[in-house]
Amino acid sequence: MRIPLNWLFLFTTTIYHIIITWIENRRYQPPGQMINLDGYQLHLYSKGEGNPTVVIEHSLGGIDGYFLIEEIAKITRVCIYDRAGYGWSQMSPKPRCSSEIVKELDTLLYRAGIEPPYLLVGNSFGSYNVRLYAHHFPEKVFGIVLTDGLHEEAMLKMPLRLKALTLFFSSGFAMSILGSILGLVRLLGTVGIFEVIKRELAQFPPETRRMVKRSFYRPQHWLTMWREIWNLEASGRQVIQADNLGDIPLVSIKARTFLNPTIGNLYIPIKAADKLLEKMHTELLKLSTNCRQLLASRSSHFVWIDEPEIILNAIQEVLQMQG
Repeated sequence: MRIPLNWLFLFTTTIYHIIITWIENRRYQPPGQMINLDGYQLHLYSKGEGNPTVVIEHSLGGIDGYFLIEEIAKITRVCIYDRAGYGWSQMSPKPRCSSEIVKELDTLLYRAGIEPPYLLVGNSFGSYNVRLYAHHFPEKVFGIVLTDGLHEEAMLKMPLRLKALTLFFSSGFAMSILGSILGLVRLLGTVGIFEVIKRELAQFPPETRRMVKRSFYRPQHWLTMWREIWNLEASGRQVIQADNLGDIPLVSIKARTFLNPTIGNLYIPIKAADKLLEKMHTELLKLSTNCRQLLASRSSHFVWIDEPEIILNAIQEVLQMQG
């Protein structure tokens, strides 16, 4: 019986993925520490010295902090953690919404012995989480940096075509679960497709890219992305209460556009997305009476990759605003 070439190809990529994953798990240990959260473990990675401690809350699906941890550590102590389901962290049985994520983060920092005050850096969806954290634990927060943050008022009233785009992304995440199981995502990463799609990735060291890609090769990463975007409206409703942060020092980084137009994203209503971002950034400036905005003039929504140096500038600004 002759085996179809497409089935043989998928069998080969799946076996290759299983073998390489097993080798990686034996060869590469988590760079940080694993902290038990009553039934599952989260990975926390800390570098540098100083006070306050920068705590990075990643975007939906991102583990962005790995790209800048070395540079931030030159300024002060920095902690990055993989939210449950990403990177080295195990999955959580609890809903992937901001209220649960904030509880996990506070427990994680306490059990790891990372004492406040914290300078919270929230990227995209992570902006929801740092705002809610500052609302619940204002005494622990030194200041906030929002990297092209979201605002719930505009997100919950999103136009229908942008809601359809969210559903499109959700289906893509679901399909990527299968793609990662079959080793197709690893194949794309191994041959450098990520760097072709996003050329700015090439500026980062290969070892840093390897750690980031490692998460995307695993089914739990895409499943967690799907769970977080499925709960995005719930997270938006939860963060409504964090609409007044007093005079806490806050720097909001605004990207120039949601996406730089390419042939591959012509189907995305970029003008509508940019209009939505404009509304959100207007509202973000109202969160604190001690707030500044920085324009990332060369950046799409992926500021951590497009213009990482502006995040370092924002951290320095918060330190000066408080000092």
